[in-house]
Amino acid sequence: MKKPNVEDILQQGIHGPLETKPEERREFLGTLRERIIIALKRGQVAEKGVYPQVEQEMQKNPNAHLFLNGNIPYESLSKYVKLAAKYNLEHTIVTNNEHNTEIGLILAMDYAIDKEEIYVTKKVTTYTEAKKSKGLLAKIFKR
Repeated sequence: MKKPNVEDILQQGIHGPLETKPEERREFLGTLRERIIIALKRGQVAEKGVYPQVEQEMQKNPNAHLFLNGNIPYESLSKYVKLAAKYNLEHTIVTNNEHNTEIGLILAMDYAIDKEEIYVTKKVTTYTEAKKSKGLLAKIFKR
């Protein structure tokens, strides 16, 4: 590793410490793509209720860290903050006014896991929710 010279030290003093993959970190709420377990878009975080897939991953990964987009109203984030507290996970609300990412939530590790598919595309309903909605549909179409 190269020893920093005076120019390097001055540049870091002016611009802050050197950062690996700054564009990727802005996109993924301060973390790297290779560390992500699961991610939701902003609109998904704003939906009523929580995504069961996120809760399942929180249960399976007790050392994970939850990152939330601070540009989303707190009312939408609070359900995931409570969920993180339930599983004793640390969370960070990341607000970047210079870069507006479509990412709303990220559950990540502090090391690379290189998961191929990180985005949740569909909300999985629990068995009881499916049973209730099926009963409701049966009542509607029974008439």
